Amino acid sequence: MKKTYKIEVDCANCANRMEEAARKTSGVQTATVNFMTQKMSVEFEEGHEPAGVMQDVAKACKKVEPDCEIFL
Repeated sequence: MKKTYKIEVDCANCANRMEEAARKTSGVQTATVNFMTQKMSVEFEEGHEPAGVMQDVAKACKKVEPDCEIFL
């Protein structure tokens, strides 16, 4: 399953760090952050609940970029 989320991030470098953090999160197959459109696309691994995985993604992103926001 693939979903797209609106995000708020201040710079392209921060967006790259968010993307890396999301990709390393358990339950995420792939993740892409587009700084220009302020969107994050996440493809979830089979058998994982998107809502729970996105809570973990949000925590991971906050660790690398405290000012970022993911609108779940």
